Amino acid sequence: MAVLTVRNVPDEVHRALRVRAAMHGRSTEAEVREILENAVKPDQRIRMGDALAELGRQLALTNDDLEVLDQLRERAAAEPLRFE
Repeated sequence: MAVLTVRNVPDEVHRALRVRAAMHGRSTEAEVREILENAVKPDQRIRMGDALAELGRQLALTNDDLEVLDQLRERAAAEPLRFE
């Protein structure tokens, strides 16, 4: 696991974190981990597969539509990127 150091946290913020951690029965460090996880991984995040499936339903796409797209797709292999 990665280690994260946060410097220059104002005293009142640190105090509030300690109080919040105590209210939840965990250490300040565990409280900060929970806050960070909730901030970057919200329960309401959109999953790409779900979004694409919903779009297909809204557009009423059929297998025939997908076969047409498959026929139009270029079959040649892609050229690799060159970083020169």
